[in-house]
Amino acid sequence: MTQVTKKYGRGPSAVVALDDVSTGIPAGGFTAVMGPSGSGKSTFLHCAAGLDRPTSGTVQLGGQDLGGQDLGELDEKQLTRFRRTRIGFVFQAFNLLPSLTVEQNVTLPLRLAGTQPDRDALHGVMAAVGLTGLLGRRPSQLSGGQQQRVAIARALVTRPEVIFADEPTGALDPDTADEILALLRQAVTDLHQTVVMVTHDPVAAQHTDQVLFLAGGRVVSRVDSPSAAEVKSVMTELRRTR
Repeated sequence: MTQVTKKYGRGPSAVVALDDVSTGIPAGGFTAVMGPSGSGKSTFLHCAAGLDRPTSGTVQLGGQDLGGQDLGELDEKQLTRFRRTRIGFVFQAFNLLPSLTVEQNVTLPLRLAGTQPDRDALHGVMAAVGLTGLLGRRPSQLSGGQQQRVAIARALVTRPEVIFADEPTGALDPDTADEILALLRQAVTDLHQTVVMVTHDPVAAQHTDQVLFLAGGRVVSRVDSPSAAEVKSVMTELRRTR
């Protein structure tokens, strides 16, 4: 991400959500993005993932600009193809389709892209997230933690370059949240995925390799190998200086 600015609205009343942000996310690592309310962390995630267009600046993936073009210059068809083939998403609300089975929800990105799922690869992903034996169930028959596992499997099944997770444990109890965070950690360690997670929770952040802190739409701090206490201290200071 290089000199990325994102504004909402125009003229004097425009809101600057990201202000000339230049930063990199290490490949094969687990990165948390944190900051006070209104700091720009969700906008950061959405621009990095192609869910929103930056007003200016460039977003790069894997060291190459998206198809040789600015993200802001891609049309909707190109953006859709990019999201389906190069990234995965995990959201707080799970975003599963209630009428589909677990297997159908997991393989939906492949089918939308016109690709048939490889059965061995599918079963490997299911085993990795602990869903073996649940392929025929529907979301209403699963616990919250199981539904989030389905969402993670759906993100993994296309073998994306980056998985973006937006408050993935926000709707879960602490024990289940720990299981989901351990699963994301495993995706990085064992499957060599790159995971970028927005969170407000210092305990969740301590599962990551680094934390980027945003305030006022800018990256203001970075902490490697974070502890919950260290993250909490930085967040307290950011809220105090807002």
